Amino acid sequence: MSKVARMSAPSAPPSNVPLAALWMTGAVVAFSSMAIAGRELSTSLSTFELMTYRSMIGFVLILVIGAFAGTLRQIKTDRMRDHTLRNIFHFTGQNLWFWAVGVIPLSQVFALEFTSPLWVMVLAAIFLGERLTWVKALAGVAGFIGVLIVLRPGSAPISPGMVAAATAALAFAITAIFTKRLTRDQSITCILFWLTTIQLVLGLAFCLYDGVMAWPSLSAWPWVVVVAVSGLVAHFSLTSAISLAPASVVMPIDFIRLPVIGALAYVLYGEPLEWAVVLGAVMIFGANYVNVLAEHKRSQSAR
Repeated sequence: MSKVARMSAPSAPPSNVPLAALWMTGAVVAFSSMAIAGRELSTSLSTFELMTYRSMIGFVLILVIGAFAGTLRQIKTDRMRDHTLRNIFHFTGQNLWFWAVGVIPLSQVFALEFTSPLWVMVLAAIFLGERLTWVKALAGVAGFIGVLIVLRPGSAPISPGMVAAATAALAFAITAIFTKRLTRDQSITCILFWLTTIQLVLGLAFCLYDGVMAWPSLSAWPWVVVVAVSGLVAHFSLTSAISLAPASVVMPIDFIRLPVIGALAYVLYGEPLEWAVVLGAVMIFGANYVNVLAEHKRSQSAR
């Protein structure tokens, strides 16, 4: 590229970190609601069945809301490779996450899931060209130490549920990278449409391979609806946030879910809220807060 071309190339718009943080707050509430509903359904539906019903309801909601808002025409087929890969990774991570929610404490699931922003920081630098600044690096290290404080490695044997939650975190990080790439030229309606469509196909394939698929009971349906609605709200909020600020800044805000779910698990299921969870959550939140302040200062300077 010539010097003139480089000088005339448009610069990327500055981040809107406060609005992105607001969207992530909505995602935190939605993801926490989905965890509670997933725990309630863990004894009556398999993760594949739960994902299938969630996608069915989500597909209908997207069509209805998109028709009402006039955004269905935004659905494109020019990025099907990225949509497909994004949803394969998300489908894998979400099934592992739902399974882990039913077999290990919720605070432990979330703590392991929160290694995802650390993966995002690295992957965003490699595949999205986002700068891995020293502030982000220190925030990532501090956040990881906070997660270690919560988990206290060596105090208990590593269980299959812990492995599932940790693997889900990596899958979610890859999903976030694909989401950031797609938001460059794909609308949120388009992304959510292919989310529900592709994952409905995957869910049906895994549910019906043996010709048997459980139907939710009358008492289970409200929880299924909560999973479906909170899933869409979470992804709408997350996609909106990622479109407004770098993925490596947006994703760590999700750390707030840890103290929230710890308190809910204590109240609803009697899971003890241990000092390690509180201390780790404070450290994670502090690291995240420093990261957000640094990015907001850079964004204000750019404006």
